[in-house]
Amino acid sequence: MKKFICSILGHHYIVTKNVTKHIKEYSCAHCSREVTTDVNGNLSLLTPENKEINSTLEDLYNKRKATHQVA
Repeated sequence: MKKFICSILGHHYIVTKNVTKHIKEYSCAHCSREVTTDVNGNLSLLTPENKEINSTLEDLYNKRKATHQVA
């Protein structure tokens, strides 16, 4: 039933995780479909490979941000 709502009205994405300033992970409030922003800013499915990439990016981003705050 929930997928039916999304097929008619479209997905209602909510930000679930901020990876960097520009890359975020989203989840649909109705059908729980997970997507992320890609290099071009478009939404793409959140595959295990994309989750790993986002996790690595988040680690690098946080390390870089931490070193800039200390200096």
